[in-house]
Amino acid sequence: MKKAAYNILPATEAILKTMGEQIKLARLRRNLSAELVSERAGISRSTLWKVESGNPAVAMGIYAAVLHALNNMDQDLLLVAKDDERGRQMQDLNLLIRKRASRRKE
Repeated sequence: MKKAAYNILPATEAILKTMGEQIKLARLRRNLSAELVSERAGISRSTLWKVESGNPAVAMGIYAAVLHALNNMDQDLLLVAKDDERGRQMQDLNLLIRKRASRRKE
């Protein structure tokens, strides 16, 4: 079977690998078996192994399901891009600056 090609930067691959390791450590800290977590998440054990290895082919929804299976850790996903400082700076640069006040409608 042919492997799918992904155009992912090495830095992003490293982030996924770290995230997978952190998910595995969270599972082990909670003393949960791979079988139990995969059953709770509704995935196979081999898919859980892919998540824990940071495989980029795994869908984001699967990562969320695994995090939820680890006692509602999916709530942490709300922190992603919560304080988008760079995005706000870029938005501010694109704001139009009026040179004069708008006309009153009478």
